[in-house]
Amino acid sequence: MTYDAVIVGARCAGAATALLLARQGRRVLLVDKATFPSDTMSTLYIHPPGVLRLEQWGVLDDVVASGCPPLDTISHEIDGLRLTSAAPTMGAATAAYAPRRYILDELLVRAAVAAGAEFADGARVQELVTGDDGRAAGVRMRTGTATTTARARLVVGADGMRSKVAELVDAPVVRSAPVASCVYYTYWHGVRTGFGAHERVGRWIARIPTHDDLTIVAAYLPQAEFAQARRDPEAAYRAAVESTAPGLYEQLLSAERVDRWRGTGDQRNFFRRAHGPGWALVGDAAHHLDSITARGITNALIQAEQFADCLSGVDTGDAPAVDKALAHFDTTMTATLDEPYLSTLELANLHPTKARMRMLHAVSESPELTSRYFALVSGVIRMREFVTADVVDLL
Repeated sequence: MTYDAVIVGARCAGAATALLLARQGRRVLLVDKATFPSDTMSTLYIHPPGVLRLEQWGVLDDVVASGCPPLDTISHEIDGLRLTSAAPTMGAATAAYAPRRYILDELLVRAAVAAGAEFADGARVQELVTGDDGRAAGVRMRTGTATTTARARLVVGADGMRSKVAELVDAPVVRSAPVASCVYYTYWHGVRTGFGAHERVGRWIARIPTHDDLTIVAAYLPQAEFAQARRDPEAAYRAAVESTAPGLYEQLLSAERVDRWRGTGDQRNFFRRAHGPGWALVGDAAHHLDSITARGITNALIQAEQFADCLSGVDTGDAPAVDKALAHFDTTMTATLDEPYLSTLELANLHPTKARMRMLHAVSESPELTSRYFALVSGVIRMREFVTADVVDLL
């Protein structure tokens, strides 16, 4: 059997892509090296544009039913300012959510299978199958002790920042920026803060409520401090929280830590070329950025939708038509994610600019502008919609 698409990587980007392609009536095989349900490092947060897509695909009800709490307020503290607002809304997305990944990814996989996709976990891709014309034509993978070949007209790499598919097709990085921050986080029980962040020069503290009355508290530090922080993550973490968010630190003293310290200094920022003859990349395989703005899941869902939309009505047996559709996806994806990429790079430097501080002081004087500001950072509106005449006047 030849599939229309074999999708390598079954987390947010891959499972969502499989779901949407299967709903187009395509024969889809979704594979992942992990055994599901499976957890992974993640800040969990889904911005309103991502929540809206889950609602449109019929998955949001399952997220809510899993016990994931709605995050309907947002706050940000910096330089003596405290900006607070109701969470931005976007259509039917009236709250944000931060589901545990072993729950969210499993729900998306189930939705893909219900739509007709086949799923194989515990399957590690080893080689790319190529046709006589040099096009990608499937993958060889190992499941346990057996090696199998899955033939497909299209190979989609949705297997993360260190994508095996990107390696096999030699997908070039076309744009990148230096690693700026590092992060350590853990889960706490007994923290009552809601969703938000605390910021000062050299530090960013995020608090993200999730399942089971737990809250992620993440501490971001400059990349230059990673070597020291990794020697004693707890000391670096606690010092960062205490100096940046003392009220939150007081809560942590009496809260229960329920997980180990998790962290990374490998927060790459890049766009890869996301298409080639018979292959494509989606999610972190195509575009990765610092986790400080928690854009990863939302970006993955946006890319999955754009990918499926570009292939809509295209016969996967028509190579020129497929190549044209994949090139259009690459262009569309890059244009859509350029603005959040640049704003993320600015925040990840952990050094607020004078222009940004002037803007924050200005918007803090108006609840309406504060709400618009949070809509901007959540991806509900773009910069051109935020910088209207009243904002210009204030600045």
